[in-house]
Amino acid sequence: MKNRREFLKAATVSGVALVAASAGGVWARPLRISLASRPTSARWDQMQAILSRIQLPSFPARDFEITKFGAVGDNRTDNTEAFRKAIAACNSGGGGRVIVPQGEFVTGAVQLKSNVNLHVNIGATIRFTRDTGKYPVVLTRFEGVELMNYSPFIYAFEQENIAITGPGTIDGNADAQHWWDWKDRTRVGRTNADAPNDRDKLFQMAERGVPVEERVFGEGHFLRPMFIQPYRSKNVLIEGVTLLNSPMWQVHPVLCQNVTVQHLTIRADGPNTDGCDPESSDGVLIRDNFFSTGDDCIAIKSGRNADGRRLHVPAENIVIQNCHMQDGHGGITVGSEITGGVRNVFADECQMDSPHLNMAIRIKNNAERGGLLENIHVRNIDVGQVANAAISIDFFYEEGERGNFKPVVRDVSIEKLTTKKAKYALYMRGFENAPIEDVKISDCDFEGVEATNVLEHVKDVSLHNVKINGKAVDKAA
Repeated sequence: MKNRREFLKAATVSGVALVAASAGGVWARPLRISLASRPTSARWDQMQAILSRIQLPSFPARDFEITKFGAVGDNRTDNTEAFRKAIAACNSGGGGRVIVPQGEFVTGAVQLKSNVNLHVNIGATIRFTRDTGKYPVVLTRFEGVELMNYSPFIYAFEQENIAITGPGTIDGNADAQHWWDWKDRTRVGRTNADAPNDRDKLFQMAERGVPVEERVFGEGHFLRPMFIQPYRSKNVLIEGVTLLNSPMWQVHPVLCQNVTVQHLTIRADGPNTDGCDPESSDGVLIRDNFFSTGDDCIAIKSGRNADGRRLHVPAENIVIQNCHMQDGHGGITVGSEITGGVRNVFADECQMDSPHLNMAIRIKNNAERGGLLENIHVRNIDVGQVANAAISIDFFYEEGERGNFKPVVRDVSIEKLTTKKAKYALYMRGFENAPIEDVKISDCDFEGVEATNVLEHVKDVSLHNVKINGKAVDKAA
């Protein structure tokens, strides 16, 4: 994470002053925007308007070190109660920082409270226990569906002004024998191989309209908890830390407002270990992060199927800047749990490069989800190589046309995207009764493309100054 002097030196234009917490208290940082990428059109002016509304938390210069509440950083002692006491004292004392000093601190679920900044010092590691009894049942979401399940490892419910900061490490402690192996497991003692697993049971409950308080899982079930999940919270900052070995989705703000996720290093190669999944949240800035994940690096979501229609809250006003994507399924993804819709997404100046990254820009949906996806704009994306498509918009993800809800994608623009190697430049598949509409691709140079574009039921795709393998093309076909 850059310190204040380094950040100010790196900034070339003082765009919108953002207030953020640092080790020394509160200070103003200018948003880094290079002169070459200053917005020149109305749509990119809209991005600036979104940034101006994002409010970061600030905290009093008051510290609560967890060792003073009984924590021991020996990688053995259970510090769950010490974290709880330190956070409660900070919250009741008017707010400040809960300091995790150098050492390895094992804990169960950590629940953040308003006005608390959980600060992980350099040389400090928070390591989460594999004892499932340390994760109480709370209201959460699993793949876009609400339920009562194991607490996320770091959880905040209906809190305001919260943060996780610092140069230290947060280790989910998952591997192929712990947490990740739950992906294909069902309830204990199951004898009927054809019986639905816990994931299917949850989805069936949602489709039947079972009240959320009756969708109880947790102990004896195998639905993995999320890593970091603020829920119905406001003014959230997650900054600087390294995240390792998450059980499932890593940074997952749900129904939140004013969220900033910046300067993170995120690494996990287990199943469904998405890097950052803002879900049904409004006003999210994701910038200057490194991702190497076992699923999508960034995936924007808004609920799945019946549950998404019940809550009907879109993901909106999301800005992605200067992120580096390595391994993963999609670099910047919208979907697939996107029933509540998405609008006003802006991605600028990102780098992607790995033979283990499937797609660069990915929009995925189907007829069970439905949802309106609109006003999505991407520019200045440097792609070294991806295994599949540089740009993918696909309505046939999972269930495909098996459903009664029309997916809509419209008003998408992609500018100044370059590739050195990809199977496809464009891979777009809509439905006959729901074509993909109004996609503008301009000033893009696709090199190393192996196969011709795939386009099915695509309407109004325009190309301007686009090259594929050095040849100028003016039609998507």
